[in-house]
Amino acid sequence: MKPYEKELKALKKAGRYRTREVVDYSLMDFASNDYLGLAHNKELRKKTCQELDDLEVHSSKASLLVNGYHQIHKDFENALKEANGFEDCVVVGSGFNANVALIESLVRKGDSLFMDESYHASGVLASRLNGMDVTFFKHNDMKELRALLENSTSKRKIVAVEGVYSMDGDLCPKEVFEIADEANAVLIVDEAHSSGVVGDNLMGVFDHYGVKIKPNHVKMGTLGKAYGSFGAFILASEHIVDYLLNRAKPIIYATSLSLYDTLLAHNSLKHMRKNRESLKAQIRARQRIVYEVLGVKIDALIAPVLINDNKKAVEIKDRLKELGFAVGAIRQPTVPRAIIRLIARLGESEESLRELCENLAKIKK
Repeated sequence: MKPYEKELKALKKAGRYRTREVVDYSLMDFASNDYLGLAHNKELRKKTCQELDDLEVHSSKASLLVNGYHQIHKDFENALKEANGFEDCVVVGSGFNANVALIESLVRKGDSLFMDESYHASGVLASRLNGMDVTFFKHNDMKELRALLENSTSKRKIVAVEGVYSMDGDLCPKEVFEIADEANAVLIVDEAHSSGVVGDNLMGVFDHYGVKIKPNHVKMGTLGKAYGSFGAFILASEHIVDYLLNRAKPIIYATSLSLYDTLLAHNSLKHMRKNRESLKAQIRARQRIVYEVLGVKIDALIAPVLINDNKKAVEIKDRLKELGFAVGAIRQPTVPRAIIRLIARLGESEESLRELCENLAKIKK
């Protein structure tokens, strides 16, 4: 019985068929979101394992609210609060769960959600729950967002944007903070791809723009990218975190974040803060290489190279793989038009990045 055979054939014909591929460690990795290369940092791993060895348990065992909230979690939350300037914090199982937790619980009956059309799929999925009122505004179009908020008569207004967009690689405008404040709207900023990459302290767009944290601000960040671990966190006012603990299903009904991942992420945060100047210099160097060779100006470490053809994007990805480079071939519906998604991550050398960009430029031409 193959009930979805027609659908799979259609995906193959359109060049949108996907498969799992076991990671090939012989390839230079310019595909993953391990922006700072910390997933390869053996010192961080050894330190974390030693700390875990000294604990009574190695599993969190339960939800945060039922005997699953460990001092490990609390210490990391406190460190994140201090580093980012927020009142409170809660760690969750993944960035996907964090978005579902935020949007499903914060947008209630009589409220309106205003979401950037390029927002992550997890947020889009959450916006379709509970029959909530959601409007998608054009990507980074602050004029449209302002007009929508001014004309809204909803009880509460919630705005959702990303710090750095995962496919476009661009920053949200600073103006979004002013617009949300003026409209007295709750502002959710998904910092999955900006936390650890942009800002004077590498803490993301709040840090990058020098935004003064206010009670209507909510920041979500993931630990499986720049932090080289797994999981996510939500930073907000004490009031909003208190509300989430009482209403957000992915927090209430899920086992709390693993102790290893929490410890590893905390050690990564310490590493970032201690080495921020060196890390920032390495980030700037890679941004320059991408611009010099490909002519693509990047705000973080995501370089989207437009291909505009699904099959050609896969072919280019395969050609680069033959040359020893791993990149992403991103197709619809993830993006409107097919791209090669190149991550200028610190885990590979500047020389390797330049070589990749030069090969990509030749193949594309």
